[in-house]
Amino acid sequence: MSTGVTIIGAGLGGLTLARVLHVHGIPATVHEAEPSPAARPQGGMLDIHDYNGQLALEAAGLTDEFRGLVLEGRQALRILGPDGTVLLDKADDGTGGRPEVQRGELRQLLLDSLPAGTVRWGHKVSGARTLGDGRHEVRFADGGTVVTGLLVGADGAWSRVRPLLSTATPEYTGKSVVETYLFDAGIRHPAAAKAVGGGSMIVHTPGREIFAHREKDHTLHAYVGLSEPQEWFTAVDFTDAAAATARIAEEFDGWAPELTALITDTDTPPVLRPLYALPAEHRWDRVPGVTLLGDAAHLSVPNGEGANLAMLDGAELGKALAAHPDDTEAALTAYEQAMFPRSTEAATSAGAEAHGADTDHDPIRALITALTRQDEPR
Repeated sequence: MSTGVTIIGAGLGGLTLARVLHVHGIPATVHEAEPSPAARPQGGMLDIHDYNGQLALEAAGLTDEFRGLVLEGRQALRILGPDGTVLLDKADDGTGGRPEVQRGELRQLLLDSLPAGTVRWGHKVSGARTLGDGRHEVRFADGGTVVTGLLVGADGAWSRVRPLLSTATPEYTGKSVVETYLFDAGIRHPAAAKAVGGGSMIVHTPGREIFAHREKDHTLHAYVGLSEPQEWFTAVDFTDAAAATARIAEEFDGWAPELTALITDTDTPPVLRPLYALPAEHRWDRVPGVTLLGDAAHLSVPNGEGANLAMLDGAELGKALAAHPDDTEAALTAYEQAMFPRSTEAATSAGAEAHGADTDHDPIRALITALTRQDEPR
């Protein structure tokens, strides 16, 4: 079977590309491994920035719809010490440039903006190969194949398309995060809810961190960061939720109980998420008929830009293809020449923060934006 633009991965970047192509009258097909839009939770909240993510949504013609998803007041920020002392308490005055939305709702908005049948669910890619003349064949786990004249890998950290362009693979960053949820927090977990406040809360010490968000429906979503080798986490039995939370909580001995409650009082089993990254200056030589976007292209130490950059990649690639309707290679060249330095700058900033450089609200909170995208390869 042959097709036009073939996008692998129905994450925010791939869907933004498909939407911008649709706006310009260019057909595309998205192949996604998950069996349906509701196959798994889509993660927590994202802050969508006015200098990249919001520009992508504007190119997609979805600004008004996006504004309808914004959770008011969630740009509030609290920074606490391990003893619970409030070091910074910044209210959301409505003027910030990073409004918060639920990732799943944003993804659904993009899905709803596409023609029926654009996304082919249950199409897990097992590999891809170059056929020549800019054409590529994609193989699926069910034995099916598709041949395309333009292949875009929007398939995340463990991209099956990346090997067509690069031998780089993600490496462990030295940090993992344990994810927890506390539901109906105002009534069931009042001390933790007060500590988190109305938006985000950060507690940071060398090698040990807790980040938390107040999401919809009075849910607290926490990310407990530990800088340890992967072997350290292997020794923790995450199949025993009570034992795992107790072991992780030991590392925060002496911290205020309203903070450690974000670990011990979780209403869901703790989920371990190792963090990986590609080389900061990852790039490739132009290969006809194929390119990458988002984490497939530039997975980095979390820096608050991952989802925003993926969406901007998708929008910029879509616009480039529309601007060069008869010259795909010119479009891909223009896209990559702008994408490479943009992603390198973001990754370099992330690396500096990971090694103790000064940080502000957005880079620190980056852990939150990337967690659902960095599971071990499947």
